[in-house]
Amino acid sequence: MAGRVWTVPNVISFARLGLVPVFAWLLWREADVAAIGVLAISGLTDWLDGALARRLGQYSQLGRILDPAADRAFIAVTVIGMAWRSIIPWWLLAVLLAREAAVGIALIVLRRRGQPLPQVVFVGKVATLGLMYALPMLLLASLGGWYGNLAWIVGWAFAIWSVGLYWVSAIAYIRPVFAHDAAPNPHREASP
Repeated sequence: MAGRVWTVPNVISFARLGLVPVFAWLLWREADVAAIGVLAISGLTDWLDGALARRLGQYSQLGRILDPAADRAFIAVTVIGMAWRSIIPWWLLAVLLAREAAVGIALIVLRRRGQPLPQVVFVGKVATLGLMYALPMLLLASLGGWYGNLAWIVGWAFAIWSVGLYWVSAIAYIRPVFAHDAAPNPHREASP
């Protein structure tokens, strides 16, 4: 099963990736109600592909890459688009991009050393889920109306909490880079 491509969870993840440009176009066109609907579908399918993978036993190497890639693509497009439209401040985009850059560099270092890449940590999944709640709420708040203030409060509560957890998970991915430096390398020759 690990080498299979066309599993039910993978098809769902491919569909979620296909929704990324649709969402970007809706956000650009300021069709915010439809964009919120696409974000909701994305969040639901993110949960669904994981649940089906566990229930059907359809785990695959591609799924281990595809699911987080779809999450990252949606989050990136969402925060860039919302910052561009001034729905969220640019500093939030900068904090999230800095985290992604730090983790990306750590993974490159580990791969170049031939070390195993760390497994996805639960706190990272929780952070991603929190952002998937926060961002639609902040988009909903931008529409105004009687629900705008409540959506703004809930959206920012989830955003701040999720960004904190995002950085906690980053530490788990970055730590092996420094742990390796501290450990002696048996292949290195002793200094004279």
